[in-house]
Amino acid sequence: MNNISKITIVLCIFSLLNACAHKSLKNKFAHDNFYSTLWLQTASESKALSYQAYNAAQSHLQQAINDLSWTAALQPAADFQNLPTAVILDVDETVLDNTQFQAKMVLDGVLYDDQEWDRWVALRSAPAVPGAVEFINRANRLGVEIFYITNRDCKKRPDDTSVCPQKADTISNLKSVGINGLRNENVMLKYEESHWLSEKQSRRDEIIENHRVLMLVGDDLGDFLPHVKKDTSIHERDLLVKQHESLWGSKWIVLSNPTYGSWMSILEDDQNQYLQGY
Repeated sequence: MNNISKITIVLCIFSLLNACAHKSLKNKFAHDNFYSTLWLQTASESKALSYQAYNAAQSHLQQAINDLSWTAALQPAADFQNLPTAVILDVDETVLDNTQFQAKMVLDGVLYDDQEWDRWVALRSAPAVPGAVEFINRANRLGVEIFYITNRDCKKRPDDTSVCPQKADTISNLKSVGINGLRNENVMLKYEESHWLSEKQSRRDEIIENHRVLMLVGDDLGDFLPHVKKDTSIHERDLLVKQHESLWGSKWIVLSNPTYGSWMSILEDDQNQYLQGY
């Protein structure tokens, strides 16, 4: 065997060993949601941000109730000053913490599994996002009606006669974390009505028509604004956030969610292009 052949064999072995090492590293760390889920489940800073968001909401709640000109709606009803008060919240990653589901997806090496998500919803075991229950129950005690607009699917399950078992699951889970005063009609799921799509504005409009909405609370820009979940750009979304900067932290309360959401869905496939180095 000549020297060239020996060198070629050594290089091939080295290449194989390097590939195996890279594969092992990839299996452990390369899942898209590894670090974001790890942060949400372990970082004290994550809990602190949730408390900060709900503390901000609580600090403005009484003022919002007393000030009849206060509204979180960009286009309120004509006589909104005389309407009963309400707060609109998203559910997942706003009131209920689904990081256990996200962690299972990471450990299983799966980005998302719709059937597994439905099984998770059926367990009714998601804990509360820090600060959420206290804020909701205080608002309820002050006579504010609470609405939950969620994009959990409303769909039948095999061997289940219920048209929308996910609604009962969601309400049961919300009750289990200590939320009081829940009304079935105030929990509004995607596809529960034919015109209730992923775009939440139609559901918000129905509430705004009959209530003075004090606050919107969510983890996605689509929980506050319409037409921001597709066919838009980072720049356009940034402009909308800047345009409404006075609302954040008082009338619009946003929580952090690095694991999923419209911030990801608007990006093109080659996401490396969005990273800005120096």
